[in-house]
Amino acid sequence: MKILVISLAGIGDTLFATPLIHELRANFPAAEIDALVMWPGAKDLLEGNPHINQVFQKNLIKSGRTAALGFLRSLRKNGYDISINTHPQSRIHYRLAAWLAGAQTRISHEYECSGILDRWLVNKTLPQDYFKHAVENNLATLPLIGGSQKLPAHELEIFLTAEEQQWAADFLAQKNLAGEKWLGVHVGSGGTKNLALRRWPLANYIELARRLQAEVNLPVLFFGGPEEQDDHEKIRRDFPAAIFPPTKNIRQAAAVVRHAHGFLSVDTALMHIAAAMKVPAQVVIETPTWNKPIEPFGNPFTVVKNPAVAGRGLYFYRYDGADIKGAREEIVAAMQSVKVADVFATLTKLI
Repeated sequence: MKILVISLAGIGDTLFATPLIHELRANFPAAEIDALVMWPGAKDLLEGNPHINQVFQKNLIKSGRTAALGFLRSLRKNGYDISINTHPQSRIHYRLAAWLAGAQTRISHEYECSGILDRWLVNKTLPQDYFKHAVENNLATLPLIGGSQKLPAHELEIFLTAEEQQWAADFLAQKNLAGEKWLGVHVGSGGTKNLALRRWPLANYIELARRLQAEVNLPVLFFGGPEEQDDHEKIRRDFPAAIFPPTKNIRQAAAVVRHAHGFLSVDTALMHIAAAMKVPAQVVIETPTWNKPIEPFGNPFTVVKNPAVAGRGLYFYRYDGADIKGAREEIVAAMQSVKVADVFATLTKLI
C-alpha cells in the first residue's frame, strides 16, 4: 500500500498531521507513507520522522501554475493507493492537488465552501467538526481506509537529533540560562490571507518584556524567522536586554524552546512547537482566529481573553477559504484591546 499525506496549509497544520502519520504506520506497518507539504519549515518538522518514507516539499504558490501542475502530476508515477488531505485544508486548490497526484482513493474533510467540484476531485469525505481538535479530525479519517486508533495516546511529534539538542544546550549555557527560568516569545503570526492582522502590537511585547525584566527579573528570548526580522530589529533597539537565539531553522528553534519555562504567542506555528515541546507555562493571547481545532494539543495552556473577540472566533474566522471577517481597523483594534497588564498578570502567576 502507498499512502500520500497532503498537508499544504501551514507549518503548524503539518504538526497536527503527525499523530495521524504515526497511526497510519501502526495500522499499516509495511505501507509506503509519504508526505507532501508546501513550506520548508513543514518539511523540517517531518525530517527524521521514523513513520515517513519520503517528504515532498514544493511552494506551489511561488513556483507558478505551470511548474506547480508539472510537479503534482509527477507524483502520479509513485502510484499512490490513498491520499489524505489533512485538516484544516478548506480551499479547493488542496483537493485539486490530491486529484493531480492521482491516488485511487482521495480523502478530504467537507468544508462550508465545498461544492460539486470538490466532491469530484476527492472520492471519500467526512464532515469537519469545529468542536474537535484538528488532530482528532485527522484521526477520524482512519475508518475510511479500514484503519482504527491503535495507539494508547497521541502527541505532536518532532524527532530532534542529538546534535540539535546539544546545540540548544550549548547556546543556553553561553547565555547563562541553563537550568534557569526564562520566557520564550513569538511576536509574529501567519502571513497568508490577512492573518498578520491578528498580531498583538509590537509595542506591547516590548513593554511586557521591560516589566518582566524590571519586576521579576525574567529573561525573555524572542523567536521567529525572516518574517519577524524587522520586528526583531525594533526590539533590539528599544529593549537591549532581549535575547535572540541564532536559530537557522524551525528545528533549532524547537530544540531551544524545549528548555523554556514559559512561552507566549498568539495562535501560530511556534505556539504548536511549544506544545510539542511540552513547555510548562504556555500562554496564548486570544485572537479572532482562536477556536478548538487549533488549540495547543497535548499540553496545558492558559488563554488571555480578548474582550473584543469574547470567544466568538467562529464568527470572525471559519475554514471556508476566506479572510478573517471584518475591516482591517476592526481586527487591529481587537488585538489592541488585550492589555499588557493582563498578560503580565497571567505570566507572573504561572512562572
